[in-house]
Amino acid sequence: MSLRVENFGCRLNALEGDSVEALANAAGLKDTTIINGCAVTGEALRQARQAARKAKRDGQSVIVTGCAAQTDAETFTAMPEVDRVLGNEEKLHATSYRQDGSAIGDIMHQTQATALPPAPQSGRARAFVQVQTGCDHRCTFCIIPYGRGNSRSVPVANVVARCQALVEDGHQEIVLTGVDITSYGPDIGVGDKAQSGLGHLVRGILDGVPSLPRLRLSSIDAVEIDPTLLDMVIHEPRLMPHLHLSLQAGDDMILKRMKRRHSRAEAVAFCQKLKTARPDMAFGADIIAGFPTETEAMFENSLALIADCDLSFVHVFPFSPRPGTPAARMPQINPAEVKARAARLRDAAQAQLKNWLSRQHGKTMSVLIEKPGQGRAENFARVQIDASHESHESGTLVDVTIHGDNGLMLLGGVK
Repeated sequence: MSLRVENFGCRLNALEGDSVEALANAAGLKDTTIINGCAVTGEALRQARQAARKAKRDGQSVIVTGCAAQTDAETFTAMPEVDRVLGNEEKLHATSYRQDGSAIGDIMHQTQATALPPAPQSGRARAFVQVQTGCDHRCTFCIIPYGRGNSRSVPVANVVARCQALVEDGHQEIVLTGVDITSYGPDIGVGDKAQSGLGHLVRGILDGVPSLPRLRLSSIDAVEIDPTLLDMVIHEPRLMPHLHLSLQAGDDMILKRMKRRHSRAEAVAFCQKLKTARPDMAFGADIIAGFPTETEAMFENSLALIADCDLSFVHVFPFSPRPGTPAARMPQINPAEVKARAARLRDAAQAQLKNWLSRQHGKTMSVLIEKPGQGRAENFARVQIDASHESHESGTLVDVTIHGDNGLMLLGGVK
């Protein structure tokens, strides 16, 4: 059997998985499964353990890496099915795949972001570029800073060069990704956020890669957005009118207990300001259902946030206590109630999406084809193209006139 990499969790982990696969192939690894695991919840750890056991039953050598390996190294090194464990930093170095034994360093001592070894992204219509890793915040539900370390930024020149290479490979859209991308810059800048923040990086990409048609941001923390970035979000047509916000809740007391850095009013005001300045702007968000101590009234505030912020794309997460976090020690909500609240959030999100889709009818949109007959508009709406116009290749941009929707995606024909 050949080398296999199984990625779990966030987009950054999947992107790193591409580099892990390239490094392991270059080292000549055979009959090996690399579990690039996530640690965000107890369930994520269970999935990594399960994948390791299955790979061993299939006769593979098993390497476990990723945040799961970094935060729970002892668990995986103790598993008889696991042959080696590599930390999040070690997995990005070629030497780790050319020698035996486990290697898990202290990620909190890392002071620089390791540039990802280039790996092809030919299978993706939208290319992804890492701009930073790690997080300086300590939200009470999150273990990820201990899996990724403190925030570390990739230098502007490196990011621009990677974007240029991807455009030369034919990519029409690039998505900037990381753990907390709005914290970009201070560790490599001059102290002035206007000269070192995410806005400075975005300006550098757009100026340095003039042939790039579309640049998109992954999840951001709205309270950290710098003035340069805010100005470009409003006025720069090549920066896509879609932001995914790390909101997590819509009640001030729950936000405080989460140790988030914004209030409900600030989140609503931010969305309303951008909608007024750029009417085609669309928002997505993460919302946690059933955070410890959440009352019905507190939950209703989160439920109402979906309409108040006009959230078109909502990721709902039923709260799952992650061992080792402060939230796991707080008074928990009954699991059945957590599940019920998550279902109510999803129902509200679906109704909001349908309302938003109906407002797009009659518009002509630039759509990036992702697979035959389907793509993403600039505002991130999924678009189904009439069967008579399904011949466009993945990664191409086409203008589509919207004539309806099916509740999940827009329907249209090539102009």
